[in-house]
Amino acid sequence: MSRPVVLFACIHNGGRSLAAKVLTEHYAHGRVEVRSAGSEPGSSLNPVVVEVLHERGFSTAGEAPELLTPEVVRAADVVVTMGCGETCPVFPGKTYEDWQLDDPKDQDLDAVRRNVDDIDQCVRDLLARLYLGVGQSGMS
Repeated sequence: MSRPVVLFACIHNGGRSLAAKVLTEHYAHGRVEVRSAGSEPGSSLNPVVVEVLHERGFSTAGEAPELLTPEVVRAADVVVTMGCGETCPVFPGKTYEDWQLDDPKDQDLDAVRRNVDDIDQCVRDLLARLYLGVGQSGMS
């Protein structure tokens, strides 16, 4: 069986979807292909989100905001939206989830830490549902 493709989509693709991608890659250990994109990608990553990920030992090297296109969505098995709403194309046969998470834009460090904690839990729950054995156990 091939690896499922998970796409995280938000507006700027520099905060929430970045964190979700980095955390999913870490917890999935190569068992899923992870992509992220934004409906209106920014010119850079959110520096506070990057700082929080680095505090936790995660690298953001090689990451940059990408445009959300119909082709990117079409290539995914699971599409997780985080604030991009109606701008995310919908195709039959895909699994869609909408995570109601605060936008870390213009938030202070403590708020972004809480936001990344929320994203971390959502990622673990998603992977548990994909039968990868990652869930509430605190596995890292």
